[in-house]
Amino acid sequence: METEIIIILFLSSLAFLLALLLTPLWTAVLYKYKLGKTIRNAGNTPIFSALHAAKSGTPTMGGVLIWMTTVIFAFTFFYLSKIFAWPIFEQLNFLVRTETWLPLGCLVASALVGLIDDWLDVKGKGTAGGGGLRMMHRLLIYTAIATIGALWFYFKLERDTLNVPFLGDFQLGWSYIIVFIVVIVGTAFSVNQTDGLDGLAGGVLLTSFSAYAVIAFVGGKFNLAAFCGIIVGALLAFLWFNVTPARFYMGDTGSMSLGITLGIIAMLTDSAIILLLIGSIFVIEAISTILQIASKKFRGKKIFLSAPIHHHLEAIGWSEAKIVMRAWIIAGVSAAGGLIVFLLNRFH
Repeated sequence: METEIIIILFLSSLAFLLALLLTPLWTAVLYKYKLGKTIRNAGNTPIFSALHAAKSGTPTMGGVLIWMTTVIFAFTFFYLSKIFAWPIFEQLNFLVRTETWLPLGCLVASALVGLIDDWLDVKGKGTAGGGGLRMMHRLLIYTAIATIGALWFYFKLERDTLNVPFLGDFQLGWSYIIVFIVVIVGTAFSVNQTDGLDGLAGGVLLTSFSAYAVIAFVGGKFNLAAFCGIIVGALLAFLWFNVTPARFYMGDTGSMSLGITLGIIAMLTDSAIILLLIGSIFVIEAISTILQIASKKFRGKKIFLSAPIHHHLEAIGWSEAKIVMRAWIIAGVSAAGGLIVFLLNRFH
């Protein structure tokens, strides 16, 4: 087991270094082709537009660094282990059908869709206030990807049970597919809503994937733990440049892919319920948006000055750094709480 810990930490550290080295190259591309985010003064978001007007032009698509680093590691060590019969490459290869093929596939597929969305937004094309996909379109894409994953789990992996901490496993039958889709779509939507301030989504994702690296490791899924560790290392490098004032933003290519992948990992480790605690910030952000939309539709007035809630806190005078730092603290404590629940549930 000590060997597995060393390998995971080594891969995580190496991912940090690789992403750090790739950053200047990718940043140069973003600035050269002017792939900056435009803060459009849409009539339905006047407070947000006013608060973030100064950020207009900051490059987006920084999330490419995270998923590209993961892809490079996955296929590099996979093929090295096939070409060279060296034990070290066998140990560093974490790409296996039972644990990491599905999350990697979903990561790449959703990242490419998010990349297209970012491109449409940058070029002012699409339908969402002048650029990018509407939220309804995103939800449909989340659902399509989640459905593929759900069918894979149900028919290929023959999974149909959901673990509820301290109550045990509940066999859901075909309704497991519906639960799976709800978890993936909900996680993707929540992460996307959280990605609105410098370092906010990146920091919360960092604690979430770290927690799931531990959960996967304790559950004996060492390859999945390594997969999470590599994402954590790449996220650290991303955050180096994403903290305020951000050099670039994550973009939908990052938030969409990492949100869907986090949900997939939660289902793989049979700890979807615990994700509600580990990702408490995501839950709060998503609920604030849903409440705002429902209130405007049924009451004709807003609950928050601006939604998600981090924009409301900005509007009442909180500094961006204060909001982000406090969210990170809450996320860290929540992740620790989630791990406590997981371990107590596992060994009680």
